[in-house]
Amino acid sequence: MKRILMLATGGTIASMESGHGLSPAITSEEILSHVPSVGELCQVEAVQLMNLDSTNVGPEHWLNIANAVRERYDSYDGFVITHGTDTMAYTAAALSYLIQDSPKPIVITGSQKSIALDDTDARRNLYDSFRYAVDRDSHDVSLVFDGRVILGTRARKERSKSFNAFSSVDYPERAVIRDGKLIRYLAPRPYAYGAEPVFYDRLEDRVLLLTLIPGMGAEALGLLKDRYQAVILQSFGVGGLPGGENGPLAQAMEEWLLAGKTIVMMTQVPYEGSDMSVYQVGQQVKERFQLMEAYNMTLEAAATKLMWVLGQTGDPREIRELFYRPVQFDVIQ
Repeated sequence: MKRILMLATGGTIASMESGHGLSPAITSEEILSHVPSVGELCQVEAVQLMNLDSTNVGPEHWLNIANAVRERYDSYDGFVITHGTDTMAYTAAALSYLIQDSPKPIVITGSQKSIALDDTDARRNLYDSFRYAVDRDSHDVSLVFDGRVILGTRARKERSKSFNAFSSVDYPERAVIRDGKLIRYLAPRPYAYGAEPVFYDRLEDRVLLLTLIPGMGAEALGLLKDRYQAVILQSFGVGGLPGGENGPLAQAMEEWLLAGKTIVMMTQVPYEGSDMSVYQVGQQVKERFQLMEAYNMTLEAAATKLMWVLGQTGDPREIRELFYRPVQFDVIQ
């Protein structure tokens, strides 16, 4: 039997009513006690890393989770991480960059309702996660939810209450799990015997997201320049900048770049990505400033990858090279 370690971090799956709303309170061992059938799949142990609402989970916690996996990597055949749904896609993406080329599966899951409730999705999601983790062809970081197995770099929460909360954006699901049976859509990545993952332990969290709306000025971009190392500008459609290459936003962007800061352009549209070369309002800006573009990356992947890249280097050439280097099919140009 394989040995799988469950790392509990809190979230709805572990929540109880506090008198002031739901709050994580159920321990890792209590979570496992609700799904005794997991014991038929593998030898399972549990560690309580934290017990947080995922709204409060950020870069510091991603590093802690990655380090917890690193310290125990040689002792287990795979890992299941229970997590709140609100920032689960960010954590899945972040771990995809912090733990690369892992021949062992690292599975993230959670639920829309507490595991203590009768009508919860938690028990199914947890069982499916262990079912995926014990399979010999499971590798790298994945998110398992509502019977879907999604690449860690391609997951996005699209529904706030429904059980089918997550989708795989612009890339096929890895697999589905139906009645305990694993059906793969994508061929597993081959790993040589004895292959080892690459762990990283640095993130630069001073990354700003600025979503443009029609008529928006450039003041905010200028005021925030000294507080952040990078900004992701979410523009419209396939990508363009209001005012073009000589407008106020372009001038504010030029100040960022002259200060040695990083700018990434991406679209607000959920699917199919950006292509700034299509329209003049995008092409001229990109050519003038040599901007980086997220193309069809998810926001979660673009933000956490930028944090990872800037944690490794401050050299503009290396930043560009690392940002465009595919990790788990996160970007397709």
